[in-house]
Amino acid sequence: MKKMIRTILCLLLCALLIPVPGAKAGNSNDIRVRILLKRLALTDRIDMILTGAYTAASGSGAALSFPAGSSLTVQVRSDRLYLFYEGMSLCAGGSLTLTGLTADSAVRFDKNGPLYPGTLSLTVSGGQLRPILTLGLEDYLRGVVPYEMSNSFPLEALKAQAVCARTYAVSRMNDDRDYDMTDTTEDQVFMGINPANTNTDSAILETEGIIVTWKGRPAQCWYAASNGGQTELPAHVWAGDAPGCYAVTDDPYDVENPESIVRKATLPKNGAQLSEAVSARLYPALIEAAAKEGYIGDESAIRIDGITAVSVHTPRYAAPNRLMTKIDITVTWSGRKLIPVETPIPPVAEEEDLFLFSTPTPSPVPEITPEEPTATPAPAPTPRLSDLMPASEPLTVTLNIFPDVIREFGLSVYGADNELITVRETDTAFVLESRRYGHGVGMSQRGAEQMAGVHHMTYTEILAFYYPGSDLQKASTKAKLLPTPDPELLYTPGPPATPTPRPTLMPVTTDALPEGAYLASVENIEDDSSLNLRREPAASAEILMRMYRHQKLIVLEVCEDPEWVHVKTDSIEGYCKISFLEKEE
Repeated sequence: MKKMIRTILCLLLCALLIPVPGAKAGNSNDIRVRILLKRLALTDRIDMILTGAYTAASGSGAALSFPAGSSLTVQVRSDRLYLFYEGMSLCAGGSLTLTGLTADSAVRFDKNGPLYPGTLSLTVSGGQLRPILTLGLEDYLRGVVPYEMSNSFPLEALKAQAVCARTYAVSRMNDDRDYDMTDTTEDQVFMGINPANTNTDSAILETEGIIVTWKGRPAQCWYAASNGGQTELPAHVWAGDAPGCYAVTDDPYDVENPESIVRKATLPKNGAQLSEAVSARLYPALIEAAAKEGYIGDESAIRIDGITAVSVHTPRYAAPNRLMTKIDITVTWSGRKLIPVETPIPPVAEEEDLFLFSTPTPSPVPEITPEEPTATPAPAPTPRLSDLMPASEPLTVTLNIFPDVIREFGLSVYGADNELITVRETDTAFVLESRRYGHGVGMSQRGAEQMAGVHHMTYTEILAFYYPGSDLQKASTKAKLLPTPDPELLYTPGPPATPTPRPTLMPVTTDALPEGAYLASVENIEDDSSLNLRREPAASAEILMRMYRHQKLIVLEVCEDPEWVHVKTDSIEGYCKISFLEKEE
């Protein structure tokens, strides 16, 4: 049923699309998107500053108008919304809708924070506020493009990003629920509008309405930070049907870009220089081989002499996919054996010598002799331990790249276990290089940056490379006329804006820090943003909670992946990326 609805929606959208060369200004269709604002991390209160005139309509039917500059607070009490303004309050019931009355009307959630234009709908869910922002598609993109791709990127790369983000938004429109997308990486990061982002605004304006289509329908336009040198197929990442404008294609532009993240692990050819992590992976196979060849099957009796070859193989998917899952490491090695000690045999006299010295013996006289004690057998000789003896043949050890090698060798880039691994040989070592940040499907943002900035390719060339066989079409995004407000409401001065209070930060006791620990604080994020505290040191791990700017933390240790640290407060413990922290003196 959902698939049928999605198909009908795509057909309806395509009916409104016209090719770029024949676009006509007279064609208008209001494309508005509904965004569930998860990033605000609201509980039971929201504070807002209105930059333009607004009306507030409650679920109970009451409506109020507010001039530009008004500061409003909405709280949940007994599952009902209460609106507060300059000492006055209104019980809004189960819902409240704020609608801008002018083209520049927008809401801020911080005094100097970004702008959220459009209509803000507030409801109650589980005793907490549920905010949904409805705004024009092009305005939505102004809050997406500079955060999915930096405002400093080349213009043609930003244009490609604008088209991808616009296409993704159109493909995600869904009448089966009350929102189309969230403002997080679940869909596309939306952080409101900052007028200082002039480059991304230009890219959006110069590609206005253009989307990627496949066989006349809006494509699901996925993209990722870096594909590691080869694009991935949607079917390898998500279940279900996907448009045919994807292929497994080598991407030299992504690899060329020095900003593409690369993790490296060096395997020295000299066995004495191997790290503990590498040795620990090789020894189990060596112990097994030693036992078969008569060596002592114990790690203490084995030495890795050197590495002679390293290769990766066994792709997870059919050729030409290069997502390898196995690694072969060929080593030369030595071991010790137990050498048995033979018991010496005393010499025996020859027969003729016995007769030479013999004399006639008279008949024996029977005598009674005491019984002699039984002799104690001599202990068996103890085998001795040989010196280290080189094995006759090198041994090739095959290891699983995922999840073992990728984690233990420090090669994890994103935590999704989908990195592309290559091997490079030098005079003294084999260097493993790991690339890919994200799922790798569709456009690589680092690849697009390189294509536009170094190779001077246009956004249409970039999109043709990453979405082969696709077309570009244009849909008008002209917004509906805004309601006409009472002129008095536009100019009545409101109270001065005040900053929105942030959630209370967690306490941290620093009287006795553990050995090696230090105090840090969350600083390298935006004021309206948050930092995820995760259960494990990986971007795919469960989020325990969101931490806000200036939150103090005790850093307990740096993880095996040096990008991650183990941290705690008085109330919770977890992992976060060190790049967002600043060490306190």
